[in-house]
Amino acid sequence: MLLTANSLRDIGPGLFMAVLVAMAAQFLSDHYGAPVMLMAILLGIPFQFLSTEAKTADGINFASRMVLRVGVALLGVRVSLDLLVGMGPTFAVLITLGLAVTILLGIALAPVFARSRSFGFLAGGAVAICGASAAMAIASLLPKHDKSESDLTFTVVCVTVASTVAMIVYPVIATSLGFDTNQAGVFLGGTIHDVAQVVGAGFSMSDETGDAATLVKLFRVTLLAPVVFLGALLLRNGAEVGAKPPLVPGFVLAFLALAALNSAHLLPEVVVTIADQISRACLVTAVAAVGMKTSLQELRTVGGSSVGLIVTLTVFLAVFIAVGIVVLSQ
Repeated sequence: MLLTANSLRDIGPGLFMAVLVAMAAQFLSDHYGAPVMLMAILLGIPFQFLSTEAKTADGINFASRMVLRVGVALLGVRVSLDLLVGMGPTFAVLITLGLAVTILLGIALAPVFARSRSFGFLAGGAVAICGASAAMAIASLLPKHDKSESDLTFTVVCVTVASTVAMIVYPVIATSLGFDTNQAGVFLGGTIHDVAQVVGAGFSMSDETGDAATLVKLFRVTLLAPVVFLGALLLRNGAEVGAKPPLVPGFVLAFLALAALNSAHLLPEVVVTIADQISRACLVTAVAAVGMKTSLQELRTVGGSSVGLIVTLTVFLAVFIAVGIVVLSQ
């Protein structure tokens, strides 16, 4: 999207409001330890009326789509081939297999929970990869319908709450299973949805566990690009003529390009740090905008079955990774 002076005037007010909500969410996160993504979406919902106002609608739509894609693309600076080397191929295969099976299970179980397979893909990807960020990226590919925004909001809220609970409970589980530092890191990094909660859980056990958990989690983030690529390919093949999305979304190409540059150690540390901060700001702003596009009335119609699906997938992933660690460690 080429921004002109006129388009900037159109999107400015709405984008400014989304940024304000994101800043408030970040303040609550920094000072009170609240999950920033959850705060962003909850603070955004009361401002839903702005998404229907002529002056702010365009900017909110821009934040929920284009700003999101910039944020996901910049995630590429956080990943590299060094992650695979640091993890070891055995655990890398386990994490990849757990991710793939969780997404496929979400798609397969969705009709059982009276939901569409598209919602199963959305929920499975959010649980399997990186919570809210994955949900936002996958939602950008899915066919739009009248409940698209409420489905996305519901998924972000559920996976963020589940991730927060996991941050508290999973270290206890890892200890009770007798996992050593590396095993605990693989378990926490391979099962908790959001990066912030992985860091919190890992470093609550030890610095070594925190480092290992963060490494594994970033490897899961790396897998966002191929999942989005495959999703775009399948959706493209199933779309009607004239409605086909691009074979590879531009933000995925940018993600891969940045990851390649980072793998080749061509990005200075200061660039990586700044890009990472911008990425986080963009994602929080995009989540806030999604909240601002969601009405509570629509959110109520999503139903308890959706919670059941996300909880089922969360428990499955935890059991799968824990069993895999035990088997591989024998």
